[in-house]
Amino acid sequence: MKHPKRPAQTLPVLPQANEPERLRVLRSYEVIDTDPEQVFNDLVHLAAFICGTPISLIFLVDDKRQWFKARVGLEPMQMPREDAFCQYAMLAADVCEVPDATVDVRFAHNSLVTGDSHVRFYAGAPLLSPEGQPIGTLCALDTVPRHLTPDQREALRVLARQVMVHLELHHMQRQVENERQTLDGVLRMVNSNSEAPHTNSRSEIFVKQEQRLVRVATADLQYVEALGDYVNLHTTRERLTVYGTMKDLEAKLPSHDFARVHRKYIVRLDRIIAIENDAATLDSSLPAPQSRTPVRVPIGSSYKAGLLARLNVV
Repeated sequence: MKHPKRPAQTLPVLPQANEPERLRVLRSYEVIDTDPEQVFNDLVHLAAFICGTPISLIFLVDDKRQWFKARVGLEPMQMPREDAFCQYAMLAADVCEVPDATVDVRFAHNSLVTGDSHVRFYAGAPLLSPEGQPIGTLCALDTVPRHLTPDQREALRVLARQVMVHLELHHMQRQVENERQTLDGVLRMVNSNSEAPHTNSRSEIFVKQEQRLVRVATADLQYVEALGDYVNLHTTRERLTVYGTMKDLEAKLPSHDFARVHRKYIVRLDRIIAIENDAATLDSSLPAPQSRTPVRVPIGSSYKAGLLARLNVV
């Protein structure tokens, strides 16, 4: 039975977006022209399944084009902005539904309607940034006129929110990675093991703890202990764990104050109070109320002669 034509739907819309600010927010996600991602592909397949449509898309609207981050049932990756249902739908206060595009003056001459795609039905939920800026839509399209059920409209809202959750997650991951790279650059600079004369006489090092740099006076270090891909730095007050190797730490510590005594241990020479049975006993140097049992560190057989040569043995 032929579906009766309905008049175009009048939709409440948000105030016109601040276009420069909207574009700034869109571009901050750094998602335009990126490769397909499974999580977004899954969301459009789910939207098509729930809405019972052959086509579903994640539209992002740039200044001159609409670009598809994910799509099912439609081949082009992008199209001119003037052909976008999305540029209207992203400004809607709720799910924008066009039951029959052929009788809607906004879309009757749209290339998706008049061309090979034969789009008749459109429903799109706006993708809103946390600031409330519309950047696109999650939409479902069909080649026959129709309506969504209330449950389908609600599902489209939920899936649109999930699109934004994943875009925000990607955005935060990039920020963290940029901060990590910046921090690594600073760390390399302050701990540079260049061959300058002062390299092995530095009195402090900087170690990375989460997203901050912590200064450690080398005079406060008792010993360094390897632990898999990490290194524990034992000071007179605390233990600091950093990602790295013993070789890296050995190069950064002043060589006249520290010695490698085992493949897993570096000790500060002036902390050694005794050597017995292939182990060095280290002074904790804590105030009396906080004093604790001295630490024993094993000495590797291949390191013992070198260690004894460094000590003032009589």
